[in-house]
Amino acid sequence: SIAILLYLVQKFKTPDHWYPSDLQKRARVDEYLSWQHANIRAKGSKLFLAKVLLPLLTGQPLPPEKLEFATEELNVALKQFEEKFLQDKPFIAGSEVSLADLVALVELMQPVCAGYDLFEERPKLTEWRRRVEEAVGKQLFQEAHEEIMNVKNL
Repeated sequence: SIAILLYLVQKFKTPDHWYPSDLQKRARVDEYLSWQHANIRAKGSKLFLAKVLLPLLTGQPLPPEKLEFATEELNVALKQFEEKFLQDKPFIAGSEVSLADLVALVELMQPVCAGYDLFEERPKLTEWRRRVEEAVGKQLFQEAHEEIMNVKNL
């Protein structure tokens, strides 16, 4: 949860870039963390549920029109994310990775793990993902997503 992340950042005195002390940068992180619940998280989770969990639970694939609608909703949120939050910056809050980037990428991996490559044909998003993965560490990132990457094989 966001509340737990903010608690941990403050309790353990993490490097400033994760949750910046600069008020403008922190506001940018907070803005994204507030926005993402109803946008990236909601739309990405909906697509994940539609493509993976509901068919797994019911034994039936979701009707194509419902899957199409969920995909389009996510695409609208992704466009907003690129235009409003990434703009032409390397990371959401500026030149360094923050909690906002970490939360964003984790949420975006759900639809990817469900088989929807939302990075395809989105070079800005792809480059941002590469930067976030490098900042976190590619091996750690892959390790953290190992279980969910195999969810399609259930």
